Amino acid sequence: MKGIIRPPALHPAITKRLSNVVPATMLRDVRWDALRAARETAKKKDGKAAASPSAMMSWCVVRAQEKHAAFRCLVKNDGTILEYVDFDFGVAVALDADRLATASIAGANKLAWPDFLAAYNHAVEETRSGKLIAVQAPVNLTSLGAFGIESATPIVVPPSMATLFVGSAHDRLYNENGVVRPVEVITLSLTFDHKVVNGGGAAAFLYEIKNLMEGFKLPE
Repeated sequence: MKGIIRPPALHPAITKRLSNVVPATMLRDVRWDALRAARETAKKKDGKAAASPSAMMSWCVVRAQEKHAAFRCLVKNDGTILEYVDFDFGVAVALDADRLATASIAGANKLAWPDFLAAYNHAVEETRSGKLIAVQAPVNLTSLGAFGIESATPIVVPPSMATLFVGSAHDRLYNENGVVRPVEVITLSLTFDHKVVNGGGAAAFLYEIKNLMEGFKLPE
């Protein structure tokens, strides 16, 4: 029986860079109420042009990065860790034949909401059309929510120092003032390079994202 040579899912150049990462992962549930409400409001206001939940979550992550310096860092090939004031943001995009690419929003922290949303949509569309660029984003967002995946352990590919996986919305039992009831949540899975930040710093970053997502309202 003769096998067929199949190209690797990850390019060898990427696989080689993974050896320089000291990965650690932590998970946190986030209530979905505010993001769902914001999505419904956006659909009523803008129809098919409404902001996606992914764009809203990306906005929250960028705002959290502004407050947590470690998550504005890039790791160079020689191991040097560089912290930036202004930074790009990456979003994983699934392509045909199980290929994966990353869309990049340049200077994400400097953009007001309308410009951020336009840049997000443009970057994703360009990437889906086959325009691939070298991404220099400290943090990348990824999701398999369309497949009903609730949690996963993402990888970190330098020069990025973290990848945030967003799971599909699902019910989780919460005890609120002695009353146990189901609450719709998403699970955030953050994998970070331990060379750049310790567990406490990563936990604080996730907590910041949680608060921003649970209190999210469409920016003006």
